[in-house]
Amino acid sequence: MVAAPLIIERAQVLCYRTFDIAEEINLDHARRVVSSDTRRLKLGRENSQYLLLPNPPLAFELGRRALALRQGPVTVDVTARLFDHGAASIILRVPVAAGTTLEMLTSLADELYDSAALEELALELIEAVRRMIAPAVQGPHLWEQNESYTVLFVERIEGNPSAEELMARADLARVLLGEVDSKPLSSREREAVTQSRFSYTEEDLVVVDWNSAFVYEPSGSGDIPDLLEVANAQLLEFRYYDEQLDAHIARIHDEVQARRHNFRALFRSPYRALARETLSTLVDLNEFIERIENSLKIIGDFYLAKVYEAAVKRMRIPAWQASVTRKQQLLAQTYGLLKGEVDTDRSHTLELTVVLLIVLEILFAVLRVFEH
Repeated sequence: MVAAPLIIERAQVLCYRTFDIAEEINLDHARRVVSSDTRRLKLGRENSQYLLLPNPPLAFELGRRALALRQGPVTVDVTARLFDHGAASIILRVPVAAGTTLEMLTSLADELYDSAALEELALELIEAVRRMIAPAVQGPHLWEQNESYTVLFVERIEGNPSAEELMARADLARVLLGEVDSKPLSSREREAVTQSRFSYTEEDLVVVDWNSAFVYEPSGSGDIPDLLEVANAQLLEFRYYDEQLDAHIARIHDEVQARRHNFRALFRSPYRALARETLSTLVDLNEFIERIENSLKIIGDFYLAKVYEAAVKRMRIPAWQASVTRKQQLLAQTYGLLKGEVDTDRSHTLELTVVLLIVLEILFAVLRVFEH
């Protein structure tokens, strides 16, 4: 006997596009310059006080927009969220019609994961946000890459199945992958995609994958999507600074090679400006890492913390963080070498000056002898 399909009664797809738009955003100033109502992120679930947000992100509504999809345009609610470490998210809430099956949701997810229309709309909206908050931004820019994440947020399913029933009846791996091919996934692939799954009660379920998540939350609490967004913003920042470090290290190599045979090096170190620039980069990087690490702190081992830590691991944030740390150490060693070259050249200059003074003193003494 074939099991009846799961019918969704209330759901929406949360599409996140997160951009790096500044070195730092003053959230208090941004709150004053944004004309619409704003709100700071606050988790409301039980024990959420053990997840500390020292400088909670700032969110405000951008109204409704039309999003072109295959079945026709749909109206989506749009929210912007700002992070003090320079990231900004555009959140598009795509409604899921009542009566949608899991198979239909899979098709919708597949389209939204790679929707050019969604990317274009998100870029248009982030440009509007940049103009809006310009007075509150330090070091404005727009990195050409962004970080995307999609949360399939389901509040009610016909028959109110438990988390265990949902896992048994639904192929959530296919939903999360947006896999519309009729060929069944292997058991190993299904387990790999759904291995990070959690339930606080028998009625709720969270399955976290690297670029999407399925959240079954009859209470309607948005804490899980909010935590996933925070993790996604952290991932974006580590990727951004990893690329910046690559560019800076390559530039140091090129400039050292170009200045090595410069005749002016006989009189003045060619590496002084480069050493100062490298030190400035290190200082900025240390400040950035501190802001990222302080964006969310975990005290205790409870449900929300487990979900957040699983998301961090699933998004491979530790690997990106380790890459940034390794390049930071390499840059520190490079600064030490450059400073050593500058100090050596300065010492040589002082020695040469002393020798010249001695020679001049001897010449003056000889001239005085001949005068007498």
